[in-house]
Amino acid sequence: MAKKIIFHIDVNSAFLSWEALRLLENGYETDIRTIPSIIGGDREKRHGIVLAKSTPAKKYGIVTAEPITQALKKYPDLAIFPSHYDYYHKCSVAFMDILKRFAPVVEKYSIDEAFCDMTGTEGLYGDLVEFAHKIKDTIYNELGFTVNVGVSTNKLLAKMASDFKKPNMVHTLFPEEIPEKLWPLPVNDLFFVGKSSYNKLHNLGINTIGELAKMDLNILKYHFGKQGETFYNFANGIAADILDIHEPQNKGYSNAITLPYDVTDKAAAHQVLLSLCEITSSRIRADKAFVNVVGVQIVDNEFNKTSKQMTLNRSTNVTDEIYNNVIDLFDKLWNKQPIRLLSVNTSKATTNDYNQLNFFDSDKHDKLRDLDNAIDKIRDKYGDKSIVRATLVNSEIKARK
Repeated sequence: MAKKIIFHIDVNSAFLSWEALRLLENGYETDIRTIPSIIGGDREKRHGIVLAKSTPAKKYGIVTAEPITQALKKYPDLAIFPSHYDYYHKCSVAFMDILKRFAPVVEKYSIDEAFCDMTGTEGLYGDLVEFAHKIKDTIYNELGFTVNVGVSTNKLLAKMASDFKKPNMVHTLFPEEIPEKLWPLPVNDLFFVGKSSYNKLHNLGINTIGELAKMDLNILKYHFGKQGETFYNFANGIAADILDIHEPQNKGYSNAITLPYDVTDKAAAHQVLLSLCEITSSRIRADKAFVNVVGVQIVDNEFNKTSKQMTLNRSTNVTDEIYNNVIDLFDKLWNKQPIRLLSVNTSKATTNDYNQLNFFDSDKHDKLRDLDNAIDKIRDKYGDKSIVRATLVNSEIKARK
């Protein structure tokens, strides 16, 4: 039986890299990847959150999902650029198309990352670690942005490997390499270990992933419950289904984000969901499709996964209609437990725009549809004149300290 080989391909600072390309295409002289810069928010209003950061910005301690006000305190001369979701969608589609050209199985994990099952392709491509470099270089040569590729025998280790030194790198993390490559890392580098969990682990004298891997499992269970067993398994390279964020079985569209901070505020969660809905609905409209089912998934800081979906009264590709149903589902589903991952999904997509409207909502639906189409066209044509929803501009994620 062939040894299982999984690639995890992750675009380096995706939104910022894609925005840099868009700006260069429109005559902007500076490559914003080379300066301290971020995507998201409004400098003058000092509102919004960091959606992506450049490598130079990272050196000042700026992190994804923190408020713009906090980022500006770290570096007042930070360059801030609005987001252009339609352009990012096009970059994502081109990125996924290249992966599908080479990999027999591609599982999209989010707009800017995917898993590729390369098992059994050695006869076609030769050494698969060397071939990972070819995929990486092909993406850069054809699309102009860099990726990291993690190579291993399961999704967890492949994802951990892709988070090693960036950008534009290929890393392996096979089971036999765990003691050398994984265990010396700080424990908060382990997938899904947030700030709160890190503090509790630190108080137990656990500062590296290796110390966590060698810790008595019963002690971890005592302090963390089932979360302790998950940490123990992750530290030892044992995969879990936490990474299995599949798109619905019926044709659909989805997007997910793993949050670097535990989100405990409903308004902040709504803001994240709006961002996910904007990206997802723009993809639906780009395919001239309509969806009949929407859903939301929550993964909390103890790795509990809950999800809820609903069938719509009519098919739609309107952002507001998808978002309003998503937050209704979220509000009914969320039990106030701190959130680490949010996912928006849709299914039962169709190209048939069949709507059974009542007398009171038909005019509103038409206006929202026309508004979305106008926004799509403007964003497509006028990159520098970004249209940002007021809710996204004025909202901030209030990360738990």
